[in-house]
Amino acid sequence: MLMLNEDQELIRDSAERLIAASYDFESRQRRLAQGAAFSAEMWQQFAELGWLGMALDEADGGIGAGPTELAIIARAFGQGLVTEPYLASVVLGAELLRRGASEDLRLELLPQVAAGTLQLAVAFAERGARYELSWVETSARADSDGAFVLNGAKSVVLNGQSADHVIVSARTRGATADADGITLLCVPTATPGVRMVGYRLNDQHPAADITFDDVRVDSSRVIDEVDAGLDLLEAVVDQACVIACAEAIGAMEAVMRMTLEYLNTREQFGRALGRNQALQFRMVELQYALEESRSMVAGALDALNGDPISRRAIVSATKVRVGNAARQVGREGIQLHGAIGMTEEYAVGHYYKRLETLRMLFGDPDHHLARFGKWNALRNSSSLL
Repeated sequence: MLMLNEDQELIRDSAERLIAASYDFESRQRRLAQGAAFSAEMWQQFAELGWLGMALDEADGGIGAGPTELAIIARAFGQGLVTEPYLASVVLGAELLRRGASEDLRLELLPQVAAGTLQLAVAFAERGARYELSWVETSARADSDGAFVLNGAKSVVLNGQSADHVIVSARTRGATADADGITLLCVPTATPGVRMVGYRLNDQHPAADITFDDVRVDSSRVIDEVDAGLDLLEAVVDQACVIACAEAIGAMEAVMRMTLEYLNTREQFGRALGRNQALQFRMVELQYALEESRSMVAGALDALNGDPISRRAIVSATKVRVGNAARQVGREGIQLHGAIGMTEEYAVGHYYKRLETLRMLFGDPDHHLARFGKWNALRNSSSLL
């Protein structure tokens, strides 16, 4: 469980109030039916509340908070099925710029991110990569004038079509799967040669496949060091994993609340379904999975500032446990609702879709189980030295 200070409790309360008051399921469905990926008005409200600059330094237009505050907001977003691109623009994009961009690039972009007038995306996934961040075929070669020429394709780029800038992992040296030789480039999406195909994921969140065809990128838009961007990318994606798990906790809490209310009000043979002991046992199992997930996320937030080996192991362990719990809670929520749980008009099925997406995002449980085994073995061996 997260132990919050007074300021963090205020953030939690304000986020929960806003989502409960302004992000009801029916309004969300109407907006999506009209073709809008998210609400521009709501995005501006997030900016006014300081949420878009929550983890940015004050010099960059932010508040100077950290991953715990991001997780608090993400949990509230999970409760409301929020579709605004918080993970893509704030948790991933802005964090990469905060940690690795030059001062000029930070001052150019981050105040606009905090103000809600500029959005970011991060393009790291490629076909055949199987969640491995080091698998990069997209190439960037240095031109005679010092600029980079970018060629290749990226898949499932969250918020791709709405982004003003996309941060791209490109290979500047070495073979496809080498850890060395990866450079992060911040590319304005209006640059000639950038082509996108947008679509919605199963949970209605927007994504895009992006192709880069001889896209010229100035060397001033390199994030971190040339050939050495993988460690930064892994650290930021690990943080995003934990924030996504916090969002999953919010969604699981909503499913549990809806399911418990349904069982206590739906009657069969003259008595509430919730009086059935077998169903009570199933709800207890779900509550156990939820509580364990909360504890795992709290531990992972602490591990984000630790050594890289422990961070990788703990984040992957958290992603495995929360991912499995998300599937368990989502499926049981539908089953305990009966046929109504499968309808488009009822919210529980939409929570299940979001939970399944979060389960796969940044690596499914199988990927993270293997990753945990690798890094936990290294952690244990190093502790013996």
